[in-house]
Amino acid sequence: MKTNYKLNKYLKGNLYLIALCLLTIIGLNSCTKNFEKYNTDQTGIANKDLKVPTLFIPIEQQIFQNYQVSQNLNADAYAGYSCPPQTFGRTLYNMNYVFVDGWNQTAFNQIYTKILGPIKNKLAPIGVKTSLPDFWAIALLLEVEAMDRVTDKFGPAPYSKVGSSLISIPYDDQQSIYQQMFLQLDTASTNLQTYIAANPGKTPFVNSDVIFNGDYTKWLKFANSLRLRLAMHIVKVDPATAQAQAEKALSAAGGLLSDVSDDAAIAGSGQNDYFVITASYTDNSMNASIQSYMVGYNDPRISKYFTPINPTFTFPGASYAGKYIGIRIGSDVPNKPAYSGYSVYNFTNTFTAAAPQLMMTAAEVWFLKAEAALRGWAGAGDIQTDYETGIQTSMTQYGVASGAAGFIADATSTPAAYTDPQNAVNSSPALSAITIKWDPAAGNETKLERIITQKWLAMFPEGQEAWTEFRRTGYPKLFPVVNNNSNGTIDTKIQVRRLPYPLSEYTTNTAGVQGGVKLLNGADNGGTRLWWDVNKPNF
Repeated sequence: MKTNYKLNKYLKGNLYLIALCLLTIIGLNSCTKNFEKYNTDQTGIANKDLKVPTLFIPIEQQIFQNYQVSQNLNADAYAGYSCPPQTFGRTLYNMNYVFVDGWNQTAFNQIYTKILGPIKNKLAPIGVKTSLPDFWAIALLLEVEAMDRVTDKFGPAPYSKVGSSLISIPYDDQQSIYQQMFLQLDTASTNLQTYIAANPGKTPFVNSDVIFNGDYTKWLKFANSLRLRLAMHIVKVDPATAQAQAEKALSAAGGLLSDVSDDAAIAGSGQNDYFVITASYTDNSMNASIQSYMVGYNDPRISKYFTPINPTFTFPGASYAGKYIGIRIGSDVPNKPAYSGYSVYNFTNTFTAAAPQLMMTAAEVWFLKAEAALRGWAGAGDIQTDYETGIQTSMTQYGVASGAAGFIADATSTPAAYTDPQNAVNSSPALSAITIKWDPAAGNETKLERIITQKWLAMFPEGQEAWTEFRRTGYPKLFPVVNNNSNGTIDTKIQVRRLPYPLSEYTTNTAGVQGGVKLLNGADNGGTRLWWDVNKPNF
């Protein structure tokens, strides 16, 4: 089967990477700590006289590398965005909470071998920190963006000691990782501000950047916005630091991402991952949760995000022509083509082969500001203005700005019930009655649900951040898995909280991962909460 073959290519590639690592470090222990073994041919750095920028484009593009197994088959599904229309020949897999280690280890390992490795073992040793501080600023921002993806999936992880040993790499607790990321953002922001002030209009990074085309003013906005995002992650566990870092971002020189022209998106080379896994592999369908909200709200973005059901697909009973129907996570999905006719990502007009992949948008930042204003933080502005601007910005981003006013003013529409035309066991009433129009008289919890729900809709398809926000806030209210095969390690109602560490860490970095589990303060399974994922009210 084509889709199985494509997925197995990822798995084989990952096994090849592990095998290569073991062959090249006989007598040593850890694949993830021997970064000098990787990417040598990609760096273009033989000595200080060669141009260092040749390293950056591969690093930027590695943020979403091996996307299907590193994100789509975990975070995107757990965020309520996607669901595969097949089980890849398995009865137990990520969708019903039995984790496939061969998939999830990619999300852990590649950040070290493809991003942190080149930065720490290629750029740092040749003095880029001091000789090219503006380039080093970009390296730090990429490192923070990548490391946040690891720690928010797994929890404690190697960070401060990466590259320091050939024997064992200790794990840092998640609080320490966040502290380090904030410090790195300090350095990056200072370096960029200094360069911009001394060299207005200059873009030495222009030929080495597929995110902002070398525009340092936009990189500075991204740095400030990333700080605000990270600050909000920790608001329940460390509210004082969260507020301090958020207010620092809100008042920072250079400002925040505020317009669609500021969106951080990684340009590829005709290999947009959403296109590949949807059009080429036919492995990526609409999730029932996002169907519930977008259909219930008559959201004008729905045709930009998804396609209606395949008109050639025959459903039993009533006609569903022109309707959007997703797949509920954890459903008993037979082999293809049983669910292949359900709605999929719109790869024809939006997620085309050449489309850049969104990393962070201005719309998300407006919703971050709205929550900051709700919490009374300085510099956040007016809650309602931020909230409505977030919706408007997202509508503009997807070319449906004309529908924004009516959507924002809608005080009656609510999420819709979900009906699976093929199996009533998967159907469910709507889990939320939250409306769209801002209500100043509502309580804080209702206001937060409204903000996060619209933020979630606007952040699509970036499931990593959406999953983080769902775990942090409990919003939006997502359909739980139909079948939970975790043997009680994951609560169906609470849903999955993290990914377990890959088995390769237990065989190649035993002491390190054992220390990481101790820092986790819980079992190494999908039911253990991360440091910032505190089981208490939002206010």
